[in-house]
Amino acid sequence: MMKLSILDQAVVPKNTDAATALTNAVELAILGEERGYERIWLAEHHNNNGIASSAPEITIAHIAAKTKHIHVGTGGTMVMHYAPYKMAETFKTLSALSPGRIDFGAGRAPGGDHYSTLALAEGRAPAYDGAYAKIQTTLDLMNDQTSSDPLYQNAFAVPTNVTLPTAWLLGSTGNSAKEAGRMGLGYSYAQFFTGQMDAAIFKQYREQFTPSYFMEQAQISVCYMVTIAPTLAEAEYEALPADIARLHLMRGQLMQRLSPEEAQAYPLTEADKAAILKKSDGSPRRYPGDD
Repeated sequence: MMKLSILDQAVVPKNTDAATALTNAVELAILGEERGYERIWLAEHHNNNGIASSAPEITIAHIAAKTKHIHVGTGGTMVMHYAPYKMAETFKTLSALSPGRIDFGAGRAPGGDHYSTLALAEGRAPAYDGAYAKIQTTLDLMNDQTSSDPLYQNAFAVPTNVTLPTAWLLGSTGNSAKEAGRMGLGYSYAQFFTGQMDAAIFKQYREQFTPSYFMEQAQISVCYMVTIAPTLAEAEYEALPADIARLHLMRGQLMQRLSPEEAQAYPLTEADKAAILKKSDGSPRRYPGDD
C-alpha cells in the first residue's frame, strides 16, 4: 500500500514573514496527522529569504511535541556542514524524546549558495567530498558502535540505549541509490528536482540493499511537487508561483515566492514555459495569456 507523506520547505510568500511560514509548517503537520499522512519532513536551506527552514532539527522537535504519531524528520540534514558526533547526539536526543517517530534524512548538497556554505564552514574550505563516509560514521555513533575513524573511538554519542531514528539518504542518481542500499538506509528520490525518474535507479537500490539497524527492508520514497485544488484551472493558478520560483532556481537565482495574483502578471517566454514543462510530469499547462 502506498503511503503519503509531506516535505515542507517552509516557504515564505511575499507579503508574509518567516515566523508565519514556520507556524504554517506546524499547522500543516497537525493537519497531515489528522488526515492520515505517514510523515512530515522539513528541508534545510540557507541564505534564502523565501524559505524559513534553515534548522529543521529544531522545527521537527517542536512539531513532534505538537503531534502524537506522525513521523517527523529532516529532508534533509545537509551533512557537509556538521560533525558526525553532533548529528548523532542531536538525532538520538530527538528519538529519545519521541521514540519511534524520528527520521534522520541525510542530504549531500549544501542547501545554499557559496556565501552561506563558506559561513557554515567558518571560512574554511567547504567539505564537498566524503559525505558517504561522514554519514556512515554518524550511523555508527547513533547505534552506539565504535567508529572505525580513530577520531571517534574514545567518544560515544549520548543519550545511549535509545530507540534509533529511521535513517534515509536523499538523492537523485544511481550512485546515491547504491550507497543508500549498501548502508541499509531508506532511499528518498527527489523527482521534484530532476523532473524525471529512471526505474534502473530503484533497481540498483534494491539490489544493493543490506538490512541494517536502521532499516530492515528496502524502502523508497519519491518526492513530487504537488498542487491540489478542486479544479485543474485552480490548481494551475495556485501552482504558478512555485513554477516561477523553480525556474529561477534552475538558473541559480533565488527569489521570494510570488503570490498567485502576482504570478499571473509575470512575463513568461516560450522558453520559460518549455523549461517548466520539462521539470514537471509533462502534462500540458495553460498560462496567463494563452489562447
